[in-house]
Amino acid sequence: MSEKISDLPNIGKVLEEKLNAVGIKDVSTLKTVGSVEAFKKIQCQVDSGACDCTLFALEGAIQGIRWHELDKEYRNILVKKARG
Repeated sequence: MSEKISDLPNIGKVLEEKLNAVGIKDVSTLKTVGSVEAFKKIQCQVDSGACDCTLFALEGAIQGIRWHELDKEYRNILVKKARG
């Protein structure tokens, strides 16, 4: 049985719907695509105003932690990748 995206930390109904809208419908796909690419897809296809917290939420979900636990330096790296 595959884990639902909404079972991951940081993933509520709204973010799950955005992920589904860009073709990311399960945990395996999210992990394969990665947080940065998933974030870019969301920004380009469904929510051009998605903020950095969305990016951090996705990375935290992949790691299985609340996004607040991500190291600040690591968060800066994610932002640079997402904007690059």
